Amino acid sequence: MLNFTDRNSAKKLLRGDGWRIGFRSDVDLYKGLVGAESWAIELTESEFKDFCKLASQLAETMQVMASELSDGEKICCTLETEDICLEVNGYPHDFNLHFQLLTGRRSEGFWDEGAVPFLIEAIAHLLN
Repeated sequence: MLNFTDRNSAKKLLRGDGWRIGFRSDVDLYKGLVGAESWAIELTESEFKDFCKLASQLAETMQVMASELSDGEKICCTLETEDICLEVNGYPHDFNLHFQLLTGRRSEGFWDEGAVPFLIEAIAHLLN
């Protein structure tokens, strides 16, 4: 399930079972937010853009890998920038997502297999 805020608003927060993601253009430093049910972290605009870009690229990679792997074979893929590292682990159609913030705040988070498809869909909506 996705909850959308007004597209004309400076605040956009999307959430569902086990995930949430948002962006605020009306603040100076921490414009992005990623989280789950029991945790969240605010990200700078650069960190947030990197998070969205890497998560989308990893989801695409997992789709491509579906034709390369045998049934029941799992895969782990990692992408990173200077600010953030993301990793997916599991089957091409059913994988979790882990991130580590590599800047001074040194944070990390995790979404399970049930939340990831909706989080990836939400990223696509935020970027449009």
